[in-house]
Amino acid sequence: MTNTATLYAYFGYRDAVGALRWLEKAFGFETTMEVPDGKGGVMHAEMRYGGVAFTLFTDEEGYDRPARKGETVGHGMYVGFDTQDQVDAIFTKATAAGADVVWKPELTQWGNYRCRVADPEGYEWTFGTHRPGLPAAW
Repeated sequence: MTNTATLYAYFGYRDAVGALRWLEKAFGFETTMEVPDGKGGVMHAEMRYGGVAFTLFTDEEGYDRPARKGETVGHGMYVGFDTQDQVDAIFTKATAAGADVVWKPELTQWGNYRCRVADPEGYEWTFGTHRPGLPAAW
């Protein structure tokens, strides 16, 4: 028996329309679906970058955002790239778009070259060369 599954994240943004445009500009995500909610917001939207995909919507309920404790909020999204140059390029693009720097690009002691930034609503995005779930040759 083969078990197959996919994992997709979802986010509630207070300004979902603005978030879509910012995520396109800062990270190069492509909006593949955008369904308006009839009130100037987004009922459902989907974004992708290569094999990465997630959904977002307008947060009308005012969901809590985790506060940073030390350097980070302790969770977020991780996007795996093939090269350090790709990590550097997205960091440069994201910070030029106004992303808040959590970690500048650096090589970790376990061999992952990565950076972390926060988007305008505080969600943290990490970009690195490690591929979770694949064997590592450290």
